[in-house]
Amino acid sequence: MPAKKVPAARLTCAEVMKELEKLGSAATRKVYAKHCAGEPTFGVQFGQLKGLLKRIGVDHELALLLWESGNFDARNLAMKIADPTRATAAELDRFAAADRGRMCGGYAAMLAAEGRHGQALAKKWLAAKDAPRRASGWLLVGQLATHDESLADEWFLAHLATIEKAIHAAPNALREPMNMAVIQIGGRNAALRKAATAAAKRIGKVEVDHGDTACKTPDAVEYIDKTWERAGTKFASPAAQERAREPQRLRC
Repeated sequence: MPAKKVPAARLTCAEVMKELEKLGSAATRKVYAKHCAGEPTFGVQFGQLKGLLKRIGVDHELALLLWESGNFDARNLAMKIADPTRATAAELDRFAAADRGRMCGGYAAMLAAEGRHGQALAKKWLAAKDAPRRASGWLLVGQLATHDESLADEWFLAHLATIEKAIHAAPNALREPMNMAVIQIGGRNAALRKAATAAAKRIGKVEVDHGDTACKTPDAVEYIDKTWERAGTKFASPAAQERAREPQRLRC
């Protein structure tokens, strides 16, 4: 009879923080600073976080402890090991309010879209006074377009109309997530592809100041077409293709 596999010992918050510190580098911290990561930051590459993710798996209690550390790398890892089925609305609201790095700006929205609070939080965040939560609100609209099959097209059409009216006058921090919402709405189904493409054409070029980075703002019309090309005939839509994959917050 084969011996039973002994489960790996659960890592403590202190142990994970030591691992993150060892993995950090000054060069990566410099890159992250350009993306508004702020301090404290060890400078751990996202690929290295995947190694820790494999070792830890899902550990919601540890995720909350890592988040409370305030460390940029620890918070990124926290969003990967958190359990979307256990995340409360209050926790997700706290994550979104503190969001500060453009590279991982969608993690709170991704986590919310995988759980049960997505639609309610989208409404709350879009009405918030602070820019981080409003940005997370638009990111969440895009994530819901991909993940929540229960929402009616009318819900997304209303948000498309708001984006079309407001995007050019919106604060810089909101224009990129609004543009991404248009793209993801355009990948939900054929009818919304047509509506999002028409809206994107009327909107035209979206200007976003990415600071001292190599980031570029995607052309929504072109990007919507590319997502449908990638979906091909195997999937009913780009959203269906994405739902068949590992969640984006675990891949990136």
